[in-house]
Amino acid sequence: MNKRCGYVAILGAPNAGKSTLLNALVGSTVSIVTPKPQTTRSRLHGIINAGDSQIIFIDTPGIFEAKPKFEKAMVSAAWSGADDAEVLLLVVDANRGLDDDTRRIIEALKTRKKQVVLVLNKVDKAEKPTLPMLAKELYDLLDFERSFMISAKRGDGVKDILSYLASQMPEGEWLYPEDEPTDATERSLAAEITREQCFLKLHAELPYSLMVETEKWEEKQIKGVRTLRINQIIFVERKSQKKIILGEGGQMLKAIGSNARHKIGEALDATVHLFLFIKVKEDWKNDPSVYKAAGLEYKE
Repeated sequence: MNKRCGYVAILGAPNAGKSTLLNALVGSTVSIVTPKPQTTRSRLHGIINAGDSQIIFIDTPGIFEAKPKFEKAMVSAAWSGADDAEVLLLVVDANRGLDDDTRRIIEALKTRKKQVVLVLNKVDKAEKPTLPMLAKELYDLLDFERSFMISAKRGDGVKDILSYLASQMPEGEWLYPEDEPTDATERSLAAEITREQCFLKLHAELPYSLMVETEKWEEKQIKGVRTLRINQIIFVERKSQKKIILGEGGQMLKAIGSNARHKIGEALDATVHLFLFIKVKEDWKNDPSVYKAAGLEYKE
């Protein structure tokens, strides 16, 4: 049996369901998922072995019109992931339809000589008669190699995508161990989980003004149990935002920390002691020293 191995990039507008699809494909949480758009900020790799094929999925930030350097770095990460992949999955929210962000992505895909597969996601929420019309509208813009209609959240149609992608991988040795679901470091995954809890607990635009960095990491074996002490910094842009994250009597920060500690412990199979600190750093979105910690880089 000849082994196969290759990269698949998951592209799409913000909140199209890319991270939900990645987690459904891999079968575990490797990318954070929230109802808010632009949750994913850096490119993450999820790895799955299907028969003789190893597929390395690249979950990319949503592609949108970027302004601060931080946002431009996010979009740059998305296109870098696309350029590295053998197959591109364009995920479109079937309920939202063809929006301006998706149009811009399709225009950019026309200049790339890549195999592009259309994935209409959230079909369970869309009106069924509109789906063929939406598919035709998209095919009129780009000649897709294949198309799938799925609900990543429910898992409907995910196995069909996986089977197809496995057959499309080029021959080659596997790049990762058989039991490794992601190449994200534990430090970065822990920071992403805390940021996920910030998104879920905080409202309005505040989550977009913060960044989480794992500053300190200590690991011990206590009575045979893996035990982690983790210090993380939540960067915000203004003092008023720090007060919101703290909440009355520090209750909001405690709730974020408690939820994050529990999820990090589950993800890393460890007892976790998590300590959160908030720092104000004005205009961090234009400061490379901050957003490089998230694996992002922007070049003028």
